[in-house]
Amino acid sequence: MSGVDQQTATSASTATFVTALVFNAAVFGIEIGLFTILRPYFKQIYERRTLVPVEKDRVKPFEAGFLTWPIALFKTDYRDVQQVNGPDAYLFVRFLRMMIRVLLPIWFISWIVLMPVTAVNNSSANNTGLDRFIFGNVSQDHQARYSAHVILAYLFTFWIYWNIKREMKHFTTVRQLHLINPAHSGSVQANTILVTGIPARQLSEPALRQLYSHLPGGVKKVWLNRDLKDLPSIYDRRLAACGKLESAETSLLSTAAKLRRKELKKADGAGDASPSADTERNLVLAERLVPRDKRPSHRLPVGFMPFSLPFIGETVDTIDWCRQEIAAATDLLTKGRQTLAEQGLSLPDDVNGDGKVDKSDHAKQTYPPLNSAFITFNQQIAAHLAVNALTHHEPYCMADRYLEVSPPDVIWGNLGLNPYEKRIRVAISYSATAALIIFWSIPVAFVGIISNIEGLCVRESWLAWLCKLPSAVIGIIQGILPPVLLAVLMMLLPIVLRLLGRFEGIPTRTGLELSLMTRYFIFQVVHSFLIVTLSSGIFAALPSLLSNPSSIPGLLAQYLPQASTFFLTYILLQGLSGVAGGFLSAVALILYYVKLFLLGSTPRSVYNIKYAQTTVAWGTLFPSITLLVVITFAYSIISPVINGLACFTFFLFYLLYKYLFLYQYTQPPSADTGGLFFPKAIQHVFVGMYIQQLCLCALFFLVTNPNGKRGALPEGVLMIVLIVLTAGFHAVINSSFGPLTKALPLSHAHKTFRHPAPSLDLRDVDGGFSSNRKETAEEVIEEGPSPTNKPRASSSESGAEHVPHNDYDDAFFARGPDGTEDYGFAQPAACRPQRIVWIPNDSLNLGREEVQTNKESGVKATTQDATMDEHGKVDVTGPPVDLAKVL
Repeated sequence: MSGVDQQTATSASTATFVTALVFNAAVFGIEIGLFTILRPYFKQIYERRTLVPVEKDRVKPFEAGFLTWPIALFKTDYRDVQQVNGPDAYLFVRFLRMMIRVLLPIWFISWIVLMPVTAVNNSSANNTGLDRFIFGNVSQDHQARYSAHVILAYLFTFWIYWNIKREMKHFTTVRQLHLINPAHSGSVQANTILVTGIPARQLSEPALRQLYSHLPGGVKKVWLNRDLKDLPSIYDRRLAACGKLESAETSLLSTAAKLRRKELKKADGAGDASPSADTERNLVLAERLVPRDKRPSHRLPVGFMPFSLPFIGETVDTIDWCRQEIAAATDLLTKGRQTLAEQGLSLPDDVNGDGKVDKSDHAKQTYPPLNSAFITFNQQIAAHLAVNALTHHEPYCMADRYLEVSPPDVIWGNLGLNPYEKRIRVAISYSATAALIIFWSIPVAFVGIISNIEGLCVRESWLAWLCKLPSAVIGIIQGILPPVLLAVLMMLLPIVLRLLGRFEGIPTRTGLELSLMTRYFIFQVVHSFLIVTLSSGIFAALPSLLSNPSSIPGLLAQYLPQASTFFLTYILLQGLSGVAGGFLSAVALILYYVKLFLLGSTPRSVYNIKYAQTTVAWGTLFPSITLLVVITFAYSIISPVINGLACFTFFLFYLLYKYLFLYQYTQPPSADTGGLFFPKAIQHVFVGMYIQQLCLCALFFLVTNPNGKRGALPEGVLMIVLIVLTAGFHAVINSSFGPLTKALPLSHAHKTFRHPAPSLDLRDVDGGFSSNRKETAEEVIEEGPSPTNKPRASSSESGAEHVPHNDYDDAFFARGPDGTEDYGFAQPAACRPQRIVWIPNDSLNLGREEVQTNKESGVKATTQDATMDEHGKVDVTGPPVDLAKVL
């Protein structure tokens, strides 16, 4: 490459960065300005946690001035995040804070030392602009300056060591305090484990009780998971019918209100302003106001089709059909649950009565047990001991055990996998992941080529027209387009990776996120960093490589650092446009009102749009942050300009997520891992350190002096020593803190909650029944729970009707101390009652009459906290009744 051509490419790199900086700074300013203006007026979007109808979930409003909110947010204590959203959210914000502390001295020292070392009196490299500050700018006449790079590499590495140890100590403290917190320690989640791969001889309540009786406190409950056959599909069918009925009832009331308003206007025009003197019930008025042909209707699917088609199929009245569908599904569930209850009350799965339990006994049952069970202990420490103990003497039997399991977190379809089948699935899953990594490199490599297109436009004649474009246009192509394309590609990955994790047989959603975090991070490092780096550097050097192949080592040492231009623009994109977009939430703001206008037709949909919990997917959020860590560490010595940008970016992310977790996002306790994502993020930090040190080692060994010999051999050897030190420190951290990551130590056992001595209880196993009781199913069902344990609620003035459970729901749940219903670890299809149909009440009180009609049809319904105005607009003042009742 001639000096002029090289100068052109270098100038283009600088123009790329400047263009990206100007563009992203402009976007940042505009979006932050809009957020400042809109925040006080759209609290439903920007401070939704301050408006939730449930008082215990509400937080104090963000007290800040119109223009002083950044200062107020900075002064807000980040530790409040743990009180509001739990350890996972707190430790994520803490990780961002740690990176600010790590990068702040690195930023100042690297700019003070490395930038002059690489830029001053190195004109022989013919570099200008940003390329003056990269590793490859050190000329052959000043190779002694590489000692500065080695010294700072050691200094920065030891500083990172100290921070990692400090944060891991803090993590173990936070996690252990969370585990022994009385509110958590006394929960079922903290005292229950999931065991899979249970052999047939242990697959009964007495056998599992006996097996775990050696642990402190013994077993409180055993929940055997059963193959419910068609019950889940029937349950889903009833749930869908309830949703359809809610929509149809609301449509009927809206139509009635509009027709009634027209009727009153006609009456006013005729000189009669008084309503009709009809003494019939309002329900009859509704029937009269809404003729049969204007009532909600739909077409039934034809044949085996799961959905209906326009103009094909029988047309039915939606309300009548839904009532019949709910009644039919409830009847089927009642029969199935009765069989399940009788089966649970029988002696321990011994169908033949020969005193032995084998697979043939299980096969003869209507709902045979799966090879997994939830086991709740009387002491929290027993659950931790059970997970970490060697349970069975045969290979793979009861080998997969899971701690801190909550019912909403369970993936019910993955509870019956054979342990050998599961391991085959794991092999297939990771093989598919590896194949995906390989083939995904093609589009990602193309993105890398775009990021350094000026290198090709100089060499290839058919791309020469790109070199004639203004530097600003080239800057847009190289600095803005590649990061956007890369972001779109990475959006598609989590969908595929989650499917692979579910196929693998992971039984919990949090486990799925933990697995996704590892897989997605590997993808990010390989495709968003390594391939982009290699493709950018190689294509930048390609013209010279083709003309002089013998110069490959020196050219790679010179051009590979120039790939940092892409990552500088990527950091800018994330830190400016990404953070500002997170504050503004323009898509969420627009979708909120679009959904409210188009989809807010029922009380439940209005509640979900206004108040539904907004959560984050840790499996993708954490890797997107740790990728920035890897990029920053990899180029912190090679291109120190990145250190200041990265420090500023992490500071902005810190402010963003502190705000989001305090005032917008809600992480349910059932999905909280107690901070298990944090130690995985620390492992990602080590990856960044390894990549940094390997890159420096390779670059040092590639450096040649004017005599053609290795010019930085001592520095390369010292980097090998540093890699060995990092590997040793990594091993020490894993060995010292690894055992403390999940398990609760015995030294804290005396601080944990202990359940009272176990007492006989009907609702004990198999979705609610203890198999060591002698009562028959008929006796339990006839007797039912006592009124003192399950008080009945009468109808309120709002029309709420808490219909008694009449489909064997009583046998499968207990009432918690706060009056909510706790179904334990019974599969929803085996225990949950019909979802209460939530319809609004209107000024004509037609909603109450619809509740009464539904009740007479055997459908539970309510108008509690839901209203409809005369224009048919629905609003709510509280959560759905079923959501408030069920844990």
